[in-house]
Amino acid sequence: MLRTSLLHPQILKSIAQAGHHAKILIADGNYPASSKKGPKAELVSLQLTPGIPTVAQVLRPLLEVLPIDHIHTMGIDKSDEYALDKDPAVWSEYRAIMKEMQFKRDLEPIVKWDFYDAVMSEDHVLTIQTADQATWANLLLLVGVRT
Repeated sequence: MLRTSLLHPQILKSIAQAGHHAKILIADGNYPASSKKGPKAELVSLQLTPGIPTVAQVLRPLLEVLPIDHIHTMGIDKSDEYALDKDPAVWSEYRAIMKEMQFKRDLEPIVKWDFYDAVMSEDHVLTIQTADQATWANLLLLVGVRT
C-alpha cells in the first residue's frame, strides 16, 4: 500500500526510471499518441469515458511526486484552424494547480509543430493519454533533479 496520490503501476515504473531532462507528455483526448511520441516512450492509455480523466487531474499527482523544471503547453499558431484569440481556459486551471503546488515557473508554450518535435525526441519517456476534451490541453513536463 503506497502513501501517495499516484497509484498507477506503469506510470510509477516509468517515472521512477526517468532522469533529469526526461520528458513526460500528458496528452488530451485528441492528441495522436500512437504516432507522435519518442522512439523509447511508453504509452499509458487512461481514457475511461469522454472527459475522464482530464490533463489537470493527471498533472496534480505528478507534481506531488516528481521534481519538474518546466511545463510546456502546445502553443497556438494563429494560422491554425483551431486557433483562439486568448489562452485556452484550461491553462488557467493548470496555473492554479501550479500555484497551489508552489511551482515557481509559468507555463511555457511551444508552437504546435515544434511541440510535436519536442515530444518525439529521445528524451521522451512517457505519454499519459487522457480523455480530456478541452482543446490545447496537452502538457509536456521536463523532469528536474532532487535537491
